[in-house]
Amino acid sequence: MQHTDSPDKRVAVPGTKGSVKAPANASAPPETVHPTVDNDRPSATKLRLVGTVLALLRMGPLLILVILVVLLANLSPVFFTTLNLGNVLVQSAAIAILAIGQLLVILTRGIDLSVGSTLALSSVVGALVFAETGSAFPTIVAMLAAGAMIGALNGFGYVYGRLPHPFIVTLATLSIARGLALGLSGGQPISGMPDLVRTIGAGSATWIAPWIPNAAFLVAGVAILAILLLNRVVWGRWIYAVGGSPEGARRLGIPRSKVLVSVYILSGTLAGVAAIVTSGRLNAGSPTFGQLSELDAIAAVVIGGASFLGGRGKVSHALIGALMIGVIRNGMNLLNIEAFLQLIVIGVVIFIAVETDVIRGQLESRFRVLKAAAE
Repeated sequence: MQHTDSPDKRVAVPGTKGSVKAPANASAPPETVHPTVDNDRPSATKLRLVGTVLALLRMGPLLILVILVVLLANLSPVFFTTLNLGNVLVQSAAIAILAIGQLLVILTRGIDLSVGSTLALSSVVGALVFAETGSAFPTIVAMLAAGAMIGALNGFGYVYGRLPHPFIVTLATLSIARGLALGLSGGQPISGMPDLVRTIGAGSATWIAPWIPNAAFLVAGVAILAILLLNRVVWGRWIYAVGGSPEGARRLGIPRSKVLVSVYILSGTLAGVAAIVTSGRLNAGSPTFGQLSELDAIAAVVIGGASFLGGRGKVSHALIGALMIGVIRNGMNLLNIEAFLQLIVIGVVIFIAVETDVIRGQLESRFRVLKAAAE
């Protein structure tokens, strides 16, 4: 059986003269071709929604702090008085200073468990020096030097001792510093601090507002210095680089060892500054100062959104975390809530803060994907 081709079929094409030959098997004019529509492209509304949720999560610590303040102001008429607000600031000052030092360490994927014990040792050393000299300057220098000494021990021990993680060396110095404080003081508080130290720790800014403690201005000064170092100095960018990508920092020639040693020395020195605030407020040096303060400092940094994976965190957010801990404790004391419940509440807040940070990270990844798909 012979197969014969079907007759040619010609179709008219708009905008052209004549006609063109159609395929042999064509039975109808070809369908009009329309531009392909990407149904997977996210809508602008979806992008705005994800962006709004992400912005709220980034403001999480501040929003929680505002909610806490409003709630406690309604539950206790005493909370929002200037006297009590001053107490909150002075009680949060030492935690805030420790938190700034802890932030520098956590930015490099580290941790410093020794800051509470370092605070105690610095206070005892300061009290002993003041008892011998009766002068403010050597007392303050001795307190800062004691803190820097423990920080240097942490930094050099971790880096040049080639320890697998700073948890080990800072856990050791936690015990060493507390033991030295107990040994030097005989296990007892040592009363007496210079007028300057007491003014810093317990005085107030009468020339601005009598209820604002001098310690709050010290915290502000330390915070401004830390912000400038992290954002305006190459060393600060190195800290973020070392924590964000250790291998990348090595390839760029960043002196990782020096950066790590420096952050631990700064953390210890700031523990000495916190000792000045605590000793000045209580007019004494004591081996029991700073117990569990290292956990408060870590909690403040974590609540503020810093990552234990390094490379992410802000000084302002750490301060918000420290203030949040101070507000919680102060408010629950005003409401006569038992101490064990305070610990539970702070633990719940830390868990919520960390979980919020996890969700924020997932949303950031999703938002980047959606934004790329929309472009």
